[in-house]
Amino acid sequence: MTEAAHVVTEPDADIAGLLWLRLNRPDARNAYSMEMVDGLVSALTAATLDDAVRAVILTGAGSAFSAGGDLKLMQQHSGMFAGAPAEVRTRYIEGIHRIPRRIARFDKPLIAAVNGPAIGAGLDLACMCDIRIAARSAKFGSTFVRVGLIPGDGGAYFLTRTVGFPKALELVMSGRVLDTEEALRIGLVTAVVEDDLLEAAARKQAERLLRASPIAVRLAKRLCYRSYEASLEVSLELAASYQGMAQNTADHDEAVAAMLEKRRPIYRGE
Repeated sequence: MTEAAHVVTEPDADIAGLLWLRLNRPDARNAYSMEMVDGLVSALTAATLDDAVRAVILTGAGSAFSAGGDLKLMQQHSGMFAGAPAEVRTRYIEGIHRIPRRIARFDKPLIAAVNGPAIGAGLDLACMCDIRIAARSAKFGSTFVRVGLIPGDGGAYFLTRTVGFPKALELVMSGRVLDTEEALRIGLVTAVVEDDLLEAAARKQAERLLRASPIAVRLAKRLCYRSYEASLEVSLELAASYQGMAQNTADHDEAVAAMLEKRRPIYRGE
């Protein structure tokens, strides 16, 4: 296990290729700090460069996923909340904005195991992940307006793409908090499990993804994200290009052979 500031990374003890990434400020309900921003960016960069890592589960230490912004820092106008308007703008661009930019370039599966409240920037972080599984006790809220702020970390982009524009707009303007039943109903999360089963459920989801060719999974993820706002012609052009790459991999040949031979494939990521 290695610790980088307020983030802990740990390879799964039982599943090869799976990395756990834990927000690690439990006493502050995993509210953001500049150390946490640095730790998240560094951990995701390292996971990108490590061919042994094929999927990542992001969760929180303690009782919360993330409470978002640190209210004490807000009150003190310190840290990421310090400075005149131009300073704040620069601080966001050079600080917390590095997280959505890093995640947008992360083409391996990223699963959020939401173990407790995901509030404000914590909700936005969950929405940046590909798949969200929630413990039953979790809560979700885009609560920025309740502290006189706006979603400054990318939430206006990610929440609208997760639950749709009308619902996201209502949530952002009201600042109300959702329980897991509503979160599941509107598609904010894909599954809700009892609290003590959350990590097992996240592992099971990761295992499903790890059964497929790692190259195909990464290309498929990239194709979906890039196609989301593209025209049909652009999406088809990307699909043709990515398929040309996928069909010429050893993993593709192995997958076909294994299916015909009725055995489990052994992928080499080639």
